[in-house]
Amino acid sequence: MNQLENKVAVITGAGIGIGRGIAHAFASEGAKLVLAGRNRQRLDAVADELRSQGASALGVPTDVSHEREVLALFESTMREYGRVDILVNNAGLVDQAPLEQTSLESWQKILDSNLTGPFLCTREAMKIMKHQGGGRIINIGSISAQMPRPHFVAYSCSKMALVALTITTALEGRDCGIVASCIHPGNVNTAQMEETPGEPAMAIEEVVKVVMMMTILPLTTNLVQAIVLPTAQLYLGRG
Repeated sequence: MNQLENKVAVITGAGIGIGRGIAHAFASEGAKLVLAGRNRQRLDAVADELRSQGASALGVPTDVSHEREVLALFESTMREYGRVDILVNNAGLVDQAPLEQTSLESWQKILDSNLTGPFLCTREAMKIMKHQGGGRIINIGSISAQMPRPHFVAYSCSKMALVALTITTALEGRDCGIVASCIHPGNVNTAQMEETPGEPAMAIEEVVKVVMMMTILPLTTNLVQAIVLPTAQLYLGRG
């Protein structure tokens, strides 16, 4: 039996990288997918891949930093499927610069994508999940939430704040059957690894396995946070 049979999952940043990997994994377990991302061409490609494998998939071009687009995303989801069982807040941006050279524009862009976006999606998902009696929200964080590295000030701050969003969501949702978790990957073989060339990195599939482990738990159980990273990555006390 598929472990996510007929569950409806909204995945942001689903056109590439970890989001695409999660979409394929969820589809293989029977979930119905709503794929969100800024690039329509990539979303359509992923949706076509999933449908060719027999999955139900809807692509909704969305910039999660814009409230009206997030509202439209969940309106489209409810119109198509009538519920939201799983939300994966995966969309995000990264920028690299010394703190004193980080522009306000860059700072705001990173926080809008990495923090405001998950807040908006979580807010809308919680409204639906409370009405239907529960659901699960998974935020894709980063080891930078515990151990920032130089030249990534906006990214690190956004991921630290995402932990607070996760825990607040879990606290406010627990009486309604809503579970919130956060996974903190280390280096992953995605386009963002261009910012840190030469460092050890995991395959996307290895991160997806941990996301799936969180997702298939019963709503009475929560793996609140998990750190997953390449064994050889400099992390503990990396400074």
